[in-house]
Amino acid sequence: MNPWLTASLIAMANFGLWGLFTKLAVDHIDAKSAFFYQTIGAAVVGLLGLYIIGLKPMVDTRGIIFGLLTGASYSLGCLFFFFAASRGNIMTVVTLTALYPIVTIILSYLFFHDVVSLRQSAGIILAITAMYLFAS
Repeated sequence: MNPWLTASLIAMANFGLWGLFTKLAVDHIDAKSAFFYQTIGAAVVGLLGLYIIGLKPMVDTRGIIFGLLTGASYSLGCLFFFFAASRGNIMTVVTLTALYPIVTIILSYLFFHDVVSLRQSAGIILAITAMYLFAS
């Protein structure tokens, strides 16, 4: 199996667990507290992982800014995910938020002029249709 495929499957499984654990957390504590503990868990795993791989970070101002924006966007997304999970059906919340690649595709098209094929366009339309069906 290709290394990227193995890593993708492991990521998918962990994101699935993340959705489940989120709902279990907000069933016992409020969304703000769950977000707080998730942030600590992410920091512990992140720092441990960086230590294990012996990271010596590269320094480039633009790369640092975009890296920080990545973390800020992720954290804001998680915060709102916790609020949604505490108020809605977790199956619907996870399915809706899992369609975030549509945002990336649109932005990639606008900013990088990436080409979206007819087949990919059909997939986007089907994903939006699925989002509508799940949310209704």
